[in-house]
Amino acid sequence: MRTLDELEQAMTKPSTKLIEDMKNIEGDLMLLGVGGKMGPSLAKLAMNAIREAGVNKKVYGVSRFSEPGLQDELERCGLETIVCDLLDDASLQTLPDVSNVIYMAGTKFGTTGNEHLTWAMNAYLPGRVAEKYRSSRIVVFSTGNVYPLSPIHSGGATEDFAPAPVGEYGQSCLGRERVFEFFSRRSRTPMLMYRLNYAIDMRYGVLLELAKSVKDGRPIDLAMGHFNCIWQGDANEIALRSLLRCESPVNRLNVTGPETVSVRYAAAELGKRLGMKPEFTGREAETALLSNASKCMRLFGYPGVSLLQMIDWTAEWAAHGGATIDKPTHFQQREGKF
Repeated sequence: MRTLDELEQAMTKPSTKLIEDMKNIEGDLMLLGVGGKMGPSLAKLAMNAIREAGVNKKVYGVSRFSEPGLQDELERCGLETIVCDLLDDASLQTLPDVSNVIYMAGTKFGTTGNEHLTWAMNAYLPGRVAEKYRSSRIVVFSTGNVYPLSPIHSGGATEDFAPAPVGEYGQSCLGRERVFEFFSRRSRTPMLMYRLNYAIDMRYGVLLELAKSVKDGRPIDLAMGHFNCIWQGDANEIALRSLLRCESPVNRLNVTGPETVSVRYAAAELGKRLGMKPEFTGREAETALLSNASKCMRLFGYPGVSLLQMIDWTAEWAAHGGATIDKPTHFQQREGKF
């Protein structure tokens, strides 16, 4: 894995299961917040699945489109793009009505010092969207940060765990879920809370951060010594297929890989492939931010891309200086400050 073309092909090729599910998803789709990290690849995956399923659906992509060239790129793939600041309620109300909404809007990075915007995006806006699309199915992108840190030998938090987020970002994400849940119950809107951590794209993610540290000879902090991750292509596919799993009251789903991954192990495997020996600092804590994805595996099967495949691809990408997106995960954070 060395080029952006190879990356895009790997992330946007639909599985046979997604193609079959696309035939059963009634109505058009709207991707709110399509300009974020996952939005463009999810949009292209959706368009490819629709074509291969032989069905007639529109897919709308809504964003401020601040990244130059992205709007044109998505339109070339068949997406119908709409420029919109979702916090402008007049603009929000002009959006077309659709049967299926994937809600990806939100704020994480830069929360510290800008808490008011984080809460507006993550907890106020959901109410406006839920009211606007009360007759739709809604998959709500959330995060494993709504859970507390859990013992590393516990298997991670299941969907039945009581939320106890650490820090304002996680608290605001729980606020997003609770506001959507209120409208789901009041309007009987079928929804699914899509609790993700962490998506792996060659250009960013936990594995890339570890690979860069190994390659540059920088010590890796072991305080948050374990994590979960999933290939972004698999995560996107689960998001689309989750439209058939929306319920009222809301359904909740942990979306990540099946392993509890040791930072020390992942760095060592990356080091083997890069010909470097990783350096570490500190020691592993007895707890970490971990999610149990057993329910996700039961509903959708195991991810198509394995952990070792992701490590192979990440090492090759880092070794050849592949393009990166400067948005660190901050997975090392134990105090929830982003």
